[in-house]
Amino acid sequence: MAHPTESLDDTIARLREDYRALLHRLESNQGEFQRLGRAAFRAQEEERRRISRELHDGLGQNLTALKHRLSLLAARDPLEAGWSEGLEEAIALCDSSLAETRELSRLLRPQILDDLGLEAALGWLGRSLGPASGLEVEVRVSPLPTLDGDLQTHAFRLVQEALANIARHASARKAWVSVRESAGCLRIEVGDDGRGFDVDSASERASRGESSGLGGMRDRLALYGGRMLVESGAGGTRIEAVVPLNGRAGTLAP
Repeated sequence: MAHPTESLDDTIARLREDYRALLHRLESNQGEFQRLGRAAFRAQEEERRRISRELHDGLGQNLTALKHRLSLLAARDPLEAGWSEGLEEAIALCDSSLAETRELSRLLRPQILDDLGLEAALGWLGRSLGPASGLEVEVRVSPLPTLDGDLQTHAFRLVQEALANIARHASARKAWVSVRESAGCLRIEVGDDGRGFDVDSASERASRGESSGLGGMRDRLALYGGRMLVESGAGGTRIEAVVPLNGRAGTLAP
């Protein structure tokens, strides 16, 4: 609607300016959607690479060794000395392969998350990852409101990625996870006592697509209207994420 004192030329000029501003916002949103899509694709491909390595280095090698042992057994007389020991070794390899397959399955989608919820799934994650990586992991989950399935999965993946980064890069002895509800937001904190890292450099690498750790976590949070604060130094690293439970923006604690 034109202003009472506005001339026709002024109205047209104002409408053009509004139109240009609208186009700029649309282009910015399109760029953001593209960036999030590319980040999601990178994270997906990184996860596929990790699974591929696990299958090749663990299960694949076990099955190759099992095939070799069974071939040797097939060529021998069952009454020959050492035949039963060879069979026991083959059975042990089968057990090991089955255990690795179950572990991969749980990491892809832990059934406990669907059956018992976020608190139980995070407890399992800490118990599973800790001994395997030499970390002492403490998990604290305060009473939470009912969370929908997508948000539970989002929170679990966020903690999983953070703990995996700690295990790979931090040279830490201890890590901790805290999850609570505050002021209508889900607040997730993950920390460690490791060597720390340069947050600015890591963020720049993530923005260039050279790593999917912090960048993937930020982008995952952005899809849910959340934000993340990262503090790191010689004494360790602390990551705090806040996700609004009802769609409104939350604030990060200082």
